[in-house]
Amino acid sequence: MKLRLRAIGCEVLARPLYACAARSPHIVDLALLRRGLHDTPAILRDRLQQEIDAATVENRYDAIVLAYGLCGGATAGIVAGDVRLVLPRAQDCITLFLGSRDRYDSEFTAHPGTYWYAPDYVERSTDRAAGGTGLLGIGASSDAEVQAAYEDYVARFGKDNADYLMETLGAWREHYDRAAFVDMGVGDASEVEGLAKAEAGRRGWRFERVEGSLLLLKRLLDGDWDDDFLVLQPGEHLAMSYDSGVMCAGPAAAYEKPAT
Repeated sequence: MKLRLRAIGCEVLARPLYACAARSPHIVDLALLRRGLHDTPAILRDRLQQEIDAATVENRYDAIVLAYGLCGGATAGIVAGDVRLVLPRAQDCITLFLGSRDRYDSEFTAHPGTYWYAPDYVERSTDRAAGGTGLLGIGASSDAEVQAAYEDYVARFGKDNADYLMETLGAWREHYDRAAFVDMGVGDASEVEGLAKAEAGRRGWRFERVEGSLLLLKRLLDGDWDDDFLVLQPGEHLAMSYDSGVMCAGPAAAYEKPAT
């Protein structure tokens, strides 16, 4: 049976999602949200719910699929509308780049101090486009975001305290010793790989090229939804499970369809 799917994903997965949508046996209408929304989980949650509600109003989809993970709890609380809502049981987009939770767990167990780079993420960095210093890895804050945070701290706590806070918050880099570039095999990623390798050298990190996998995204858009995916029925909401399953379905409540 051919399904009509509304797929909503982060633009850091743009090329892989377009490739999988083109090969899907189903009709896939794809929407991408800008990278960085996960920095403010409440904003990402609201934007996703808006997209879900808008697709519900259109009333022409058999299911809505999200190319997102838990993303720091940002997706917790989203509610399925009149149709099923499906997403991978993933902590974050790195699982989607690697293709499975098992591989994600293996990578983070073997190399906990890894800073991750991916082509679409780097290319869509507003900081890079503006000539910011350094190369952003997955989940990192841009120079503009860091500067905005610093100015906020100065206003709230004074310059000395702001300087101390920024120094403390910036200490995360000391815990990294490996830069991993994920090649998804979609398009020419050599330029970004070169940038990531140079950045690793600048920071004194070991560089490694990691082969990505389209498997999880392909299965999401192919409708191959087994236990690696959470399928929310109409009215159910997404809840954190705090176990290896990552997420679970919360009880369904009365769902009020958004007005057209």
